[in-house]
Amino acid sequence: METSVAEPRIDVEEVTRDRVEPARPWKVIVWDDPINLMTYVTFVFQKLFGYPFARAHELMLQVHETGKAVVASGPKERCEFDVTRLHAHGLWASMEQD
Repeated sequence: METSVAEPRIDVEEVTRDRVEPARPWKVIVWDDPINLMTYVTFVFQKLFGYPFARAHELMLQVHETGKAVVASGPKERCEFDVTRLHAHGLWASMEQD
């Protein structure tokens, strides 16, 4: 007794339509505040993100002069972690999808 197997039918339109788009990255924003010294903010950026002094200082100046700066980006969970660490260091931070 012979069993026949039907070949699967592939609908190209359906395959294309069902593709999953990569998740958009999130970004971590630090906001200016009237409490923390500029030297402290620079130090925190170096400590938490490993930025060299020049980059940390540049980001701190952006926060000070424009009111905010994007200091990190990536997956949602990582950005949530970064925001929590910034809060633990007394900085005002939030995140939003890029």
